[in-house]
Amino acid sequence: MMKTYSAKAADLQPKWYVIDAEGQVLGRLASQIAQILRGKHKPTFTPHLPCGDFVIVINADKIAVTGNRLDQKVYYRHSQYPGGLKKTTLRQTLGGKFPERALKHAVRGMVMHNRLGADLMGHLKIYAGPNHPHEAQKPVVWTGPEALLKQPDEAK
Repeated sequence: MMKTYSAKAADLQPKWYVIDAEGQVLGRLASQIAQILRGKHKPTFTPHLPCGDFVIVINADKIAVTGNRLDQKVYYRHSQYPGGLKKTTLRQTLGGKFPERALKHAVRGMVMHNRLGADLMGHLKIYAGPNHPHEAQKPVVWTGPEALLKQPDEAK
């Protein structure tokens, strides 16, 4: 009789991936990133552990959206004071000071809303431009889950 495999925290060896967001659709990219962060692309996926990988997203300010989402998608926040509701459209967010917040908000909605999800969001690094400070981690360019099957795994 076979037993169900359950990874242990010591077995986890996260990798670093770089994703270029230029021209990619916001929601589709966010769902891919959420799966990588969660570790669902690995055969050793364990639901209660952060067995996913680190993701570096570059060119987040050049992300694409479909339809009229630039003007119709609205982000709300409240200052907790009376009359303190603030509204920002996606166009204002992408053209503003922090264009990476749109992608971060989309990915946050796709991971678990608990401590594990908060931990996974720490594995996501988003940059508006083409440069990132994570060269020391030797990140690999993400081309999709099928690329994992083709490349041989490093020595274990």
